[in-house]
Amino acid sequence: MINYIVCDDNEIIRQNIETLINKVMMNNNIEYKIHMFSDYDKNFNKLMSQNLTNKVYILDIETPSESGINIARKIRINDIESIIIFLTSHYELGSVLLEDEIMFLTFISKFNDMDKRLTSALNKSLQHLGQKQAIRFEDHGVLYTIPVNDILYITHDSVSRKSVIKTDYTEFNISKSLSEIVLMLDERFVRTHRACIANKSRIRMIDKKKNVISFDSGITTDLLSNMYREVELI
Repeated sequence: MINYIVCDDNEIIRQNIETLINKVMMNNNIEYKIHMFSDYDKNFNKLMSQNLTNKVYILDIETPSESGINIARKIRINDIESIIIFLTSHYELGSVLLEDEIMFLTFISKFNDMDKRLTSALNKSLQHLGQKQAIRFEDHGVLYTIPVNDILYITHDSVSRKSVIKTDYTEFNISKSLSEIVLMLDERFVRTHRACIANKSRIRMIDKKKNVISFDSGITTDLLSNMYREVELI
């Protein structure tokens, strides 16, 4: 069951969104329900706190009572899996969203080909559902939330006896074992070495002669062993 949670203070926009969702779901044999709200009121907040499966939020950035950006921040406190799509009449707010760590799918202008862009976003959300959006865990009193798509590979450092999560922007050194981390991941990750797990969706090239894996960010690793080199990575 997919739960579409829509909030917009414009009734015509809400009706349009409902029509687009129904059109997209007509082509998919998936059960779904649309929850409509005109404001971020107590009913919206009650539904937001419920443990529903496969939530897709379509949020108006500005309503009479509150900002959709603030609502998204509240969602992300306890929910890192749900998909968030923003709608806005003020496209310049996009820069504010990009500076925030909300982990949203996209933001769409109501006045710039909204139907086409929202249809594309709805189809993309169907592809994302079932895949983890982030992993969250605690290690020595520190709470980590790492977007899964940011992870290039995870390796084990035999000297420090720690696992190293390599992302586009930094490395996280944690005390959890590779076996423990594997349980947090999905089918995008494959073992390329007894001490390495790679995100196959980020792999650009594999050089089996040199045992080198190149990622789309330009980062490489030589943790490709003969035992795992025949695994289908791409």
